Amino acid sequence: MRLLLAAASTLSLAIAAPALAAETRATPADSAAVPQGQLTDAAAPKTYRLDLTVDPAKDRFSGHVEIDAELKAASSFIDLHGRDLNVTRATATAGGKTVVGTWTQRTDSGLARLTFPEALPAGKVTLAFDYDAPFNTGPAGLFRVKVADDWYSWSQFQSIDARAAFPSFDEPGFKTPFEVTLRTPKGLTAVSNAPQTSTREEAGLDVHRYAPTLPLPTYLVAVMVGPFAMVESTVPPTPQRASPLPLRIVTTKPNAARISYALENSKPIVSLLEAYFGQGFPYPKLDQITSPIMPGAMENAGADLYADGILVLDEGSPVPTKRNFGMVVSHELAHQWFGDLVTPAWWDDIWLNESFANWMGYRIGGEWRPDLNIGSGANAEGFAAMNTDSLIAGRPIQQPIRTDAQIDAAFDTITYGKGGHVVAMIAAFMGDTKFRDGVRAYMAKHRYGSATSGDFFGAMAEVSGDPRLLPAMQSFTRQQGVPLITFTPGKHGWTAAQSRYARLGTAAPATRWGVPLCARQGTERVCDLMDGASTTLTFKGKAGPVMPNAGGTGYYRFELPSADWDKLIASSDSLSGNEALAVADSLKASFQAGRGSVRQLGALARKLVRNPDSHAFDSAIDGLEALRGAGLFDDKAQFAYNRFVAKLYRPELAKLGLDLRAGAYASEDPERVLRRAVTVSAIGGVARDPAIRKQMAAAAKAFLAGDSKALDAMWYGGAFAAWLADGGLPAAKELFAKALVTEDPALRPTYLGVIGGSGKADIATWVLADANDPKLRPSERLSLIRGVVANPATRDMGYEWMKANLDKLLNGSGGIFFASRLPQMLNGFCSAEQADELAKSLRPRLAGKTAELELERTIERVRNCGILRTARKAEASKDVLKLK
Repeated sequence: MRLLLAAASTLSLAIAAPALAAETRATPADSAAVPQGQLTDAAAPKTYRLDLTVDPAKDRFSGHVEIDAELKAASSFIDLHGRDLNVTRATATAGGKTVVGTWTQRTDSGLARLTFPEALPAGKVTLAFDYDAPFNTGPAGLFRVKVADDWYSWSQFQSIDARAAFPSFDEPGFKTPFEVTLRTPKGLTAVSNAPQTSTREEAGLDVHRYAPTLPLPTYLVAVMVGPFAMVESTVPPTPQRASPLPLRIVTTKPNAARISYALENSKPIVSLLEAYFGQGFPYPKLDQITSPIMPGAMENAGADLYADGILVLDEGSPVPTKRNFGMVVSHELAHQWFGDLVTPAWWDDIWLNESFANWMGYRIGGEWRPDLNIGSGANAEGFAAMNTDSLIAGRPIQQPIRTDAQIDAAFDTITYGKGGHVVAMIAAFMGDTKFRDGVRAYMAKHRYGSATSGDFFGAMAEVSGDPRLLPAMQSFTRQQGVPLITFTPGKHGWTAAQSRYARLGTAAPATRWGVPLCARQGTERVCDLMDGASTTLTFKGKAGPVMPNAGGTGYYRFELPSADWDKLIASSDSLSGNEALAVADSLKASFQAGRGSVRQLGALARKLVRNPDSHAFDSAIDGLEALRGAGLFDDKAQFAYNRFVAKLYRPELAKLGLDLRAGAYASEDPERVLRRAVTVSAIGGVARDPAIRKQMAAAAKAFLAGDSKALDAMWYGGAFAAWLADGGLPAAKELFAKALVTEDPALRPTYLGVIGGSGKADIATWVLADANDPKLRPSERLSLIRGVVANPATRDMGYEWMKANLDKLLNGSGGIFFASRLPQMLNGFCSAEQADELAKSLRPRLAGKTAELELERTIERVRNCGILRTARKAEASKDVLKLK
């Protein structure tokens, strides 16, 4: 999302308050503080009636909104929300009397004050508004997009963009029923949260009326209008739900032929979630809607919104696409209970919604299709989050949110990755049944209401029967940082000592956690809740290496003596996917802290390519790739590294074979399909093998010439990149033209992504200066620019462009969370000098804005990378030459 930085406008209403006398007297509304974050408890909404006129083909929409509210005390003003709304009339009706008020937007983020010529009495009041407002062009508020020859509009209100669509008390803790009416051009489909009860024509428009919703916060309201295509069915009854559940997949017309897969495969996911929560789907219907510019998915109650590429697929789609479908749909549908049925009281508890849903996405996705092995990599996001959480600049999972500018920054890898991993750790330590029972107790107590992290922790502590669990959980949610558990063998067992992980050259503050610690030796698993500086783990058996993070569920990194690292590495070909991810992360982190070696990273790579799990196989060269990306290999070492990677994976390719044609491996085991994809990426992408690249370029050429069977969607990215590398700028322009005439959710973003990330100076120059067209959507333009900045070969020119156009980027159409994540484009820089440059050029311009924290993280990452490169490049380059 974004903050609008345009000056707020003060709009007089149709009948304004009486003009003040020359000796103007200050009113209470003039002197009262303007909330910068959470509203006071002076007023609370009880019911909304939304009557919106929505024509996606027009630049603006209009509405009449009524809010039944309760005033705590008599007042001549009410603070609520509305951003860039042209309010033409606002009234308050209380005690049988209607008073006209004056609407003023007081902050750029949408705090509005409604003032009256006389005080309204305490008690019930009905506020009414007539207004119009612009559609957005990016996925925030009410936004519209032209797809082929038709206009469509969607809503995306999380976190604070409902206020850009209608006057509201736009906070998660306010849950009320909504009565929605949508007036649209004739023949268009309109979707909202509740079932539609009637449609009739009035004044040349179709009027769609919906049943009142169950209690919702504003950010979960849904408004979708357009000439949609759809398929519909029902989810059969389950033991938790006696009646069939109406289910539809709703999309733009070009996608109509590829939505049946989503319809049929959403059904078992709903049933699996009902079984886990022990209760039926909480809303009377389920629509799942897609948009071409939605960067992810959103859990609107009964009307989820997704990126096209998540739901638009079929049986022939690539395995990663099916994995993504299962995980994301499970995540969003889990929210219908955990997040919609029970909502956070304020944004500082949003982590709980997202963290739990992340965990559920992998769990339920894995149950939906065990053959796709979704759950085996469940904690990959958590290990990735450790790279952010190990910085000094940061935040805890549960962070006090005091201003609107802080809200969007809370939707980051700490919330999703770390939070999801912490939930997995708690569930594994408690045991699946106890954890599930705690979830059910929490849901039952707060059904259709709001709750806090404390409420959730209390339910878990009560079910577990272990009073230490509550402070242990809070130690992970209220403190930032990654625990480092150092294991040392001794006469009476293994001593495990905790400290805070820090990269080389960084001094982390002392921190203590309550760590649910589980280690494994062979098949023997030993667990302890370590709330002191150290503990001792004793295994009955003495054979085999110790795996310090059994199951990979622990949110911590570990360190071992070198000889014990070697033993663990030697057994890593038999680790589970999540355990392999834990080993790969901890060994890489050990090197970055100044301890591990390239020799060990190479040995781990040789073992993990023999591991049968696709997630383990995929992580084989993660550590070495991190060093290459940080510039720790000189030219001679880079050549040796490429040779090592090619040698490592060529035997795999010989066993797997490579046929790039569409559907060539449609009936093959998914794990084998994924191993081939990783192998080809390593040989063709990392090692730059000319034979593989030539084969891929030839397939891309045939595909682009019209042979749709020449190239499977699995290979789109690599093949088009290889073709573009040969064709240069003319090829980039050809791909650009093809992108603008297709709505295929796999092809269009891939074409644009390949262009932006080409790494060629002439293409990057053209992208920054001239790659524009009315058919190119604003969010797609931003993606092109992101690709230029992210590629090391074009990063410098991209950064200069970014500095010159920073205000446009911050105020543009990036949609949800673009502005808060903007500095991440610059994470690839690697020197103290560049860190100083970022601080000098960007820190003053981002101060107080939603991207402020992410910039500080980026500066620290860039500085840390420079320290590591200076300290270990010579050693790393020398040791790479020894890899065989």
